[in-house]
Amino acid sequence: MAFKPLHDRVLVRRVESDEKTAGGLIIPDSAKEKPAEGVVVACGDGARKDSGELIEMAVSAGDKVLFGKWSGTEVTVDGEELLIMKESDILGIITDGAAAKAA
Repeated sequence: MAFKPLHDRVLVRRVESDEKTAGGLIIPDSAKEKPAEGVVVACGDGARKDSGELIEMAVSAGDKVLFGKWSGTEVTVDGEELLIMKESDILGIITDGAAAKAA
């Protein structure tokens, strides 16, 4: 990857949504909503306090995250469509335990 976000920005790859509903209906591409779930590809170093002290990022590359529906800016890096957003646009990190409870 030839892109490193700066400060408190995060590069995210969207997770593909299902093509069928729970009832078995196939969803056409024009009706699909873009998922608000993704995997962190790269992170900046973090924000800085007024004193200059670094505030470390709460997320890291490889984390599966949830973000707001309209969060981020779409960018193309190495031919792949990704999102770049501020860390504060990320709502939370999905862990294996959280995914099991939601299911």
